[in-house]
Amino acid sequence: MATRRSSEWFAGDDEVAVLHRVALRSAGVELAPDDPRPLIGIADSASDLNPCNLPLRALADDVAAGVEAAGGIPLRFGVMSLGEDLMKPTAMLYRNLLAMEVEEYLRSYPLDGVVLLANCDKSVPGALMGAASADLPALVLTAGARPAATFRGRRVGTGTDLWRAWDDHRAGVLDDAGWAEFERCLACGQGACNTMGTASSMALAVEALGMMLPGTATVPAGTEERSAAARASGARVVAMVGEDLRPQTVLTDAAFANAVRVLHAVGGSTNVVLHLLALAGRTAAGLALADVDRLGRGVPVLADVEPSGRYLVQDLHAAGGLPELLARLGTLIATSAACGSGRTWAQELAERPAGEGDALRTAIDPLASDGAFAVLTGSLAPDGALLKTSAASPGLFSHTGPALVFRSYEQMRARVDDPDLDVTPDTVLVLADAGPVGAPGMPEWGMIPIPAKLAAAGVRDMVRVTDARMSGTSFGTCLLHVAPESAVGGPLALVRDGDPVRLDVAGRRLDLLVDDAELATRRAAWAPPTPADLRGWPALYRAHVTQADSGCDMDFLQAPTPAHRRFVPPVVGRS
Repeated sequence: MATRRSSEWFAGDDEVAVLHRVALRSAGVELAPDDPRPLIGIADSASDLNPCNLPLRALADDVAAGVEAAGGIPLRFGVMSLGEDLMKPTAMLYRNLLAMEVEEYLRSYPLDGVVLLANCDKSVPGALMGAASADLPALVLTAGARPAATFRGRRVGTGTDLWRAWDDHRAGVLDDAGWAEFERCLACGQGACNTMGTASSMALAVEALGMMLPGTATVPAGTEERSAAARASGARVVAMVGEDLRPQTVLTDAAFANAVRVLHAVGGSTNVVLHLLALAGRTAAGLALADVDRLGRGVPVLADVEPSGRYLVQDLHAAGGLPELLARLGTLIATSAACGSGRTWAQELAERPAGEGDALRTAIDPLASDGAFAVLTGSLAPDGALLKTSAASPGLFSHTGPALVFRSYEQMRARVDDPDLDVTPDTVLVLADAGPVGAPGMPEWGMIPIPAKLAAAGVRDMVRVTDARMSGTSFGTCLLHVAPESAVGGPLALVRDGDPVRLDVAGRRLDLLVDDAELATRRAAWAPPTPADLRGWPALYRAHVTQADSGCDMDFLQAPTPAHRRFVPPVVGRS
């Protein structure tokens, strides 16, 4: 077994080693100079400000028990808790800060491995990005999805049904009393969203990457099965230290290809595309935005879970979770890749338990047959835009309409319910200056509300274009993550009310139908928006964040020479 990293702090009898051992003794850990036990960090993001992550508080005890049972020493430390529900303007603004915090904890303290406790959607990628850069043996443990509420006899999916109820309330279908009743029902407990929001989508992607124990991404919150997963995760990281198994070894091109195809197959969150691109940027992998589209071709969407389908994450778990999904995807998955147990996916799938229920479809009866996302380019999105096709309206996939432009979230919210707004169902709603630099932080404003007068007339979807994001629980024909964003001079900055915008999903095009001479005139008159008076982290973020097509990481945190990496997915589709 290789020399433990932590022995650099504790081995020997000089005054420095003594000081280090005394520090741990003061914290209740007795350590001999030649102690063979590895020190396993437990990075805990539980917080009273984040009910999504609160179940992690109890799971930390289970992880510690698993570490001790396997012969390791558990050491807990708190990290930022990123909750999209309460953080303004968005938790995405702080994902990279969490990544830096985790990386520096692992770099500066005497730890041999780490279990990353995270749940709400930006907590998971932030922690994993930091661990990948620090490159110590690591596993992610999530807390699972919260229970399902019942509203007027029907189960309610977190987020997705909120947006639907809000549209009904604005349209007069759901009265004030019903809206208040719905609010009380929605407070159904702690844990992640129980639809295929970003948290569950990201957990499934992490499991597919091999950075989580197989079968654990969909385990519901507050169950004994979740506690058992925590104990097993603690024990597994102790073994990984002995194997010297590190993230940079696990996060291969084959692992990323599996994760992207899983994201398509579950109809996952658009946010996970950003997180996978950012994570790949911390590694030797060369995943690019165009690969997300290419890898989705021919992938059936099998998870019949809201917002693309009918069921909830608990139902997906009952149906067999990720292992059963991978088995149904067959040769689309590189089963020679490693999973979190240390075995290959082929070995794991051969022993997967049977599932039950209808939340997982078969390849001959999918929700969609050609992936869940489309990456589009064109004169309005030279570096790309993303559409979640599985939760959009096919009738709008070929559409040309006049733009109605909002230059801020506040302007959009103030105008969208104006009964005199000049808008029809053919209008293309455009929200600009809401990207990583412009907001800053790229908030989840991309599911622009249907204007009130159209909602009252029964309109439930329109083409929407923005450099912002949207929640994984959201839906609609929303063209997101437009790059380059308007705040840095992307074409979105030049769109004016009435300009024709053409969407062609089959051709993967998003175009502004304005002639070059007119656009040149507008560009000559354009000036970047005046930034808010920022300080501290937001100022650093705005100065160094990359664009959406590379995952919105900080330019100084990416792995060396990212431009020279080339993504080489495994050969699949053969028996």
